[in-house]
Amino acid sequence: MPTQIITEPTFEPVTLQEAKDHLRITHSLEDNLITLAITTARMMAESYTQRAICQKTIEHYRDNFGYVMELHYPIVSSVTSIKYDDIYGVEQTLASTEYDSYLINEPAMIVQAYGKTFPGTRDKLNAVRIRYVAGYANHGAVPSPIKSALLLLIGHLYENREELTTVKMEEMPLGSKALLNPYRLLSCF
Repeated sequence: MPTQIITEPTFEPVTLQEAKDHLRITHSLEDNLITLAITTARMMAESYTQRAICQKTIEHYRDNFGYVMELHYPIVSSVTSIKYDDIYGVEQTLASTEYDSYLINEPAMIVQAYGKTFPGTRDKLNAVRIRYVAGYANHGAVPSPIKSALLLLIGHLYENREELTTVKMEEMPLGSKALLNPYRLLSCF
């Protein structure tokens, strides 16, 4: 079931200065390149761990309601809205009293509230849209092992700027994987 990022993160888990310190760079000539490497490293880590590292707003699409609906990319801090197309094709917003959210679970889950039944939906793709906020709330909340993994990835990207090099290229350096593995969500979405 597809997801879409509605609002991109407003910060990166590693600052430009932290990356430059790690790379031992004292000039500002390559700040744009390093900033790009920071964002790329975060996106690589998010893809590998299936976790939102920096807080962002995500919309998850479903064809219909299920008793249990998993939300991709923990950690989920809030459910903003659940919208659906009713049987007549009219967009409706589901009241928060109609469902319970279990946000500390990984993956987070939304289930029918006790004694409630989800409404019928139009028989079409993406009839249900769940908008939520996921990721660590600020730079300081990101765990140190994730930051360390990102610094290793940034160093790797900085040193290997071209597609072809004389060193053996790997999908993701092993040190980064070892640091990210405890945060990796192994689930079938």
